[in-house]
Amino acid sequence: MASIFSQIIEGKLPGRFVWKDERAVAFLTISPVKPGHTLVVPREEVDHWIDMEPDLARHVMGVSHSVGRAIQRAFSPARIGQAIVGIEVPHVHVHLIPIDAISDLDFSKADPNPKPEALDAAAASIRTALRDLGFAEVSE
Repeated sequence: MASIFSQIIEGKLPGRFVWKDERAVAFLTISPVKPGHTLVVPREEVDHWIDMEPDLARHVMGVSHSVGRAIQRAFSPARIGQAIVGIEVPHVHVHLIPIDAISDLDFSKADPNPKPEALDAAAASIRTALRDLGFAEVSE
């Protein structure tokens, strides 16, 4: 069965995309640790990041770098935290989280019921920043 991320990528489930290209996508998580918390996901279903082909891993990290720069511009945190956990969904995904302290990377603080308007606003801010940075892969 397709992972929940594959279902989002295929449009079978909704997602607030900010980036789409032929190999990877980025969309906001439905349980953000902080506003702007975004996931970068390869289109190919790979369970564990160490099983990704090196070229795909480079691409996913490149997309993470680009989207991370946009999150930095949109939210002005001290840093953009990055985590590859992979326990909750068997499909590689990179968490990009705007942080001001190490405690901001505490996934137990994720909001299970964020306001849809807040997610929409965060996605719009990231898309605007991606456009301002000159990226054509911005999703609508």
